[in-house]
Amino acid sequence: MLLRALCRLLFGFRAFNETVVQTPGPVLLLPNHLSWFDWIFLGVCLDNDWKFVTSSRTAETSPVHRWLMTSRRTFPVDPLSPYAARAMAEFLQKGGRLVLFPEGRMSRTGSLMKLYDGTGFLLHKTGAKVITAYLRGAKWLPLSKNPDQKQWFPRLSVHFSELLTPPQLAHVSNTAARGQLTSWLRQRMVEQEFRVEMAFGPATVPAAIAETARRRASHVALEDVQRKLTYRRLMQGSTLLAGVLAPGLGGDEHIGVLLPNANALPVSLLALWSLGKVPAILNYTTGPAVMRSCCEIAGAKRVVTSRLFVTRAKLNLAPLEEAGIKFIYLEDIRTGIGAAQKLGVALGFKRFSVPAATTPETTAVVLFTSGSEGVPKAVALTHRNLLANIRQMLAIADMTDKERFFNALPLFHSFGLTGGALLPLIRGAFTFLYPSPLHYRVVPTVLYERDTTVFLATNTFLNGYARKANPYDFHALRYLFAGAEKVQEATTVYWAQRFGVRVLEGYGATECSPGICLNTPLQCKSGSAGRFLPDLEWKLEAIEGVAEGGRLLVRGPNVMKGYLNPDANAKFLALGGWYDTGDIVSVDSDGFVHILGRLKRFAKVSGEMVSLTAVEDALAGAFPDFGLRCQVAVIARPDEEKGEKLIAVTNEPRLTLAQIREAVKAKGLTNLCVPREVITVKEIPKLGTGKTNHRELQKLLT
Repeated sequence: MLLRALCRLLFGFRAFNETVVQTPGPVLLLPNHLSWFDWIFLGVCLDNDWKFVTSSRTAETSPVHRWLMTSRRTFPVDPLSPYAARAMAEFLQKGGRLVLFPEGRMSRTGSLMKLYDGTGFLLHKTGAKVITAYLRGAKWLPLSKNPDQKQWFPRLSVHFSELLTPPQLAHVSNTAARGQLTSWLRQRMVEQEFRVEMAFGPATVPAAIAETARRRASHVALEDVQRKLTYRRLMQGSTLLAGVLAPGLGGDEHIGVLLPNANALPVSLLALWSLGKVPAILNYTTGPAVMRSCCEIAGAKRVVTSRLFVTRAKLNLAPLEEAGIKFIYLEDIRTGIGAAQKLGVALGFKRFSVPAATTPETTAVVLFTSGSEGVPKAVALTHRNLLANIRQMLAIADMTDKERFFNALPLFHSFGLTGGALLPLIRGAFTFLYPSPLHYRVVPTVLYERDTTVFLATNTFLNGYARKANPYDFHALRYLFAGAEKVQEATTVYWAQRFGVRVLEGYGATECSPGICLNTPLQCKSGSAGRFLPDLEWKLEAIEGVAEGGRLLVRGPNVMKGYLNPDANAKFLALGGWYDTGDIVSVDSDGFVHILGRLKRFAKVSGEMVSLTAVEDALAGAFPDFGLRCQVAVIARPDEEKGEKLIAVTNEPRLTLAQIREAVKAKGLTNLCVPREVITVKEIPKLGTGKTNHRELQKLLT
């Protein structure tokens, strides 16, 4: 009781769902392991018959270790002995209660590391019940080994799960059972971390960024091609901007934002959030007509932008001005910030704050779908949606606040916004924002100079960088995440062989904030898009003519609030919270998702469904004689005999139909997948994210 009172006094310690630890044995308590003090925060909640599994080898390294790790409250074992697991199993089978750290060591990242399958063996052999525990805040303790910035007295809590019953695996081998039960346990621990963070962490995006800013005020949060911003300057800048923006915004709820990848964009988002406004981020690559349509759908009558950006990007804003849309130029309002205001913010007289009316269910941002196959839809994402997706990704990827992000993906795209800007801002990492992903020669050089550890890209952009980069440009890279379009096998092979970098493919949709599934170094399968993110439900609907997989629908905390387009929103609401991705996928026995293609990108040839995406993947990198610049897109056209026929469209005039046919068959695809015609164009049209613009391609060939 005295020790618990001390923990409460120093760390504000609290325990949740504590009654579950009264469960009689056999039972295993399985917590994450973040510091040398973890046993204290657990021990003050447990009866004396609970025993902590410790390493007898570590206990012999010093008198202090021996005193701590060999007592009546411990169960010492030799981790290198084949009999260690047997001893624990026998103790459990006699009704014992054990505390076992399944990671086998303290986390070096602050996140859950690999779990040893000896834990799976114990679950399989003993039938013990399971309680998982999440120690929140322990990673900031001085005696934690993770690289995050330390605090002397961080707020700490322990969260016990409900009593869990492991699945019974009667008809599998011991080896398979160990692996499956260890995977089951990891999933439970990851889900618990996610749910605890959602329940106890900041409830809105600006509140989460502000909390990190208080902890890392002097750390450089953002850098663009002109300047650096520490967290302190970021929050001060957004407070100043909000003060001069407020009079000109009136009662409008949705405010358009038309800015490139630069510090001004995150500052503007924070300023608008502090005023209770909803930013609608416009895709400037779509042209004035589409931007005007997007503003009308979102009800955005005012747009925050920059004169310098409009001039350099050669944007034609006349059609939007004709529609009555007013533009607020940052250069103009910056002159309205006086010395007194700057001094007041610097001295803390006016601090960044979030309106009380802003809740987790308040719309945080409006993004627009790419429109590769139709008119863009306006997607309303709440603060809860964005935070859920960020925390889902952080629960499975061991990112620390020492990471250095490089993001050239446009922030009007959900992948670039959530993964490349908001996630590092909330995690406390450094981010370099580069204005264009198309600078294939410059991007690898800047990435190299900034010692980048996390890089986001698409398949198209990766091929562009590969043509210009030096093999050493990516030497510091820990994570290369690729999404927004299917990553082709040729791309992953080339990056692995030339740069020694593993491309980690993910999959998502703007409507899902955007992540749905993701590969990580710990759980990765080549050719897949990874496993589903924590706490995300999924189901497949059968499609006539598609033998493998089905149409994917998902439901979870990261799925959007809805569309602003009335017709599209009515269809979404009719599904009862489920989002229809429109993609055909298969899910293997290990839970990895394989993208077969969009339903709209299937052709019916001789009565069978053929994936155009699969054919494009087979042709990618199949013609090394023409270099990496050679691209092939596949479309379908009506055919009197077979219903539809495939057409190959390429930017390489030397490519022949015979070469295409040979490449398709070399990949083991059937004769139905072979294009019947090849058409050469100067350039295959692309969206701002690098994806093929199939709508424009169809128009081009009409």
